[in-house]
Amino acid sequence: MHDHTASERLASYADVLAGELPDTWTSTHLTADDKDDLAELTDRIWDLDLVAASLAEHPLQQAAVLSRPDGAQLVLIDRHDERDGFLLAAVAPHALPDEAYRGVPEPNGIALTDDPFLGAERVAGDLLVRYDRALAQVRHNALGGIQPSQPDRVVLTWQPDGSVATAPADDRAGTILAAHGFVQDPHSGIYRLKGDDSQAQARALREIGPQLDALGIGTALQHPATRTAPTAAPASMPPAPTGTRAPTARTR
Repeated sequence: MHDHTASERLASYADVLAGELPDTWTSTHLTADDKDDLAELTDRIWDLDLVAASLAEHPLQQAAVLSRPDGAQLVLIDRHDERDGFLLAAVAPHALPDEAYRGVPEPNGIALTDDPFLGAERVAGDLLVRYDRALAQVRHNALGGIQPSQPDRVVLTWQPDGSVATAPADDRAGTILAAHGFVQDPHSGIYRLKGDDSQAQARALREIGPQLDALGIGTALQHPATRTAPTAAPASMPPAPTGTRAPTARTR
């Protein structure tokens, strides 16, 4: 059995793993000195199987957190049995309401061997597939009917009260939205632009389009059947495609 206090070993493995996973991942190492961060991380580990059983007997003394730009996170921890290697688990998103998780199966973690290259192949073909599916489900549940955006496309949805709402995929779009009057809800992550000043609203919508386009992010304006969008809305934002089905969470 290897020495579980060898923090450099875990951190080095996490760095290699992050570099081998699809998309872009970064790794952050938490040590025993990061007690508050480890406690908060423990509460967010999205597992009711292998990793949960390990944590019940061995509270976190260190961990490596792998993060993707869209907010997805994985946590790598020591394995406390006779086998070498590590445990890897998904991390639940920050501050979503409990209702968003109802009926969504946990993307339970997996055990990895000492080889991070083989480990990355298994993560990509197994845990990441289940994690991305669960993420899509809980984020859809938290949106309350607002169509989620993609990294290369922001979907803006008219609301019954005249406001416009959107759930951008990352901070690039969020920064532009905030600069033009959109206010983010800290729990759901949804950005809303009030409609009490229709001229200011229309101006903001016209201005965000070119700025998002400069980042390679398109825009679409979604019109609910019960509301007609103001004529001042930018013509460059076509309605979102119809026929796309959002993930349906299963009832526990």
